[in-house]
Amino acid sequence: MLTGNKGEWSEVYAFFKLLAEGKLYGADGALNKKNDIFYDILQIVRNEQVGTLHFVFDGATQTVNVQNDAGAIKVSVSCDAFKTQAENLYGKIVNTKGTAAFTVLETSEFMEEIGCHKLKAPSADKSDITINVHDFNTGLNPTLGFSIKSRLGKPSTLLNAGTNTNFIFEIQGNMTDADMDAINGLFVETVKEGVVKKDISVEQRMNYIKEHGFFLSYFSMAGSTFLNNLILIDSDLPAITGYMMLEYYLRSTNNILEALNTVAQNNPLHYDLSQGHRYYHYKFKKLLTESALGMLPGKVWTGKADANGGYIIVREDGEVLCYHLYNRNDFEDYLLKNTRFDRGGAGRHAYAVVEKNNGKYYIKLNLQIRFIR
Repeated sequence: MLTGNKGEWSEVYAFFKLLAEGKLYGADGALNKKNDIFYDILQIVRNEQVGTLHFVFDGATQTVNVQNDAGAIKVSVSCDAFKTQAENLYGKIVNTKGTAAFTVLETSEFMEEIGCHKLKAPSADKSDITINVHDFNTGLNPTLGFSIKSRLGKPSTLLNAGTNTNFIFEIQGNMTDADMDAINGLFVETVKEGVVKKDISVEQRMNYIKEHGFFLSYFSMAGSTFLNNLILIDSDLPAITGYMMLEYYLRSTNNILEALNTVAQNNPLHYDLSQGHRYYHYKFKKLLTESALGMLPGKVWTGKADANGGYIIVREDGEVLCYHLYNRNDFEDYLLKNTRFDRGGAGRHAYAVVEKNNGKYYIKLNLQIRFIR
């Protein structure tokens, strides 16, 4: 029996719905459907236990032929059957409360019938679904990988937290060892089932820094791989990201666009803004886009996208829309308007601790970027 959370079941839902309709529609920067931009689906390719399966869409007969690599048809299923399964699964997803994993009996049985034995692609791969489409722009039939994000469940992450997403800031002002000890002694206690747990209080530590007149200046990054990935995209991205993180940690601005607007207005890198160039917005949108398409903080980024087709979004009303890389401007606008800062646990990811080195004081702060919804 297949088990998954809302995000994982949403990938199956998108798979069913696309095969039911035979078209993948585009979206604008506000996630509105663009009826004049769509791609005819020729087939969807899945790697399963029995090997590679090709779900070939036949528009003339409104059926989907499930074939192996040799072209042998294993089973033929009507598009109406995929439509019924998609509608049933959508209802199960939206009516299931909480975030725990759950099973859907009817869907699991249907998946078995068509040769599917898993819900999602490996987590190391940004591409969640592989689709062979007819591209009207070029007349070609490319096979493209898309990442799927669902708005039916808990907001998913765009860039995951880890010790390699820690940024290092120098604490400037008249800090002493006594201040360092005071900051590092700030914890919060929680009680669960009679057990007292002591966690680093990031909020209290940031408040101490602000209330005692200290300020933070971007110094470097803890992870050399992530640092070099950002430099590959743009040499100023580490510093720009660091300044934006300060808006989050010191001024509680978690909205990416709001933080970006503030940093651009303050212009800490002293760009020439006299002609209206939007340096900060342009550069940070590249970070969001590359993170969406394949760049991982702990893996050397070569610039080659895993999700070479773009993004597929499962909207709240069940509509399945895409941002193809031909419509990159809409895609970048969507990411910029729909993401926020977040962070991992301080103890787990080893940050929010003041350290002294060569007479100077430093603190690491953690970066995570999550979708707003």
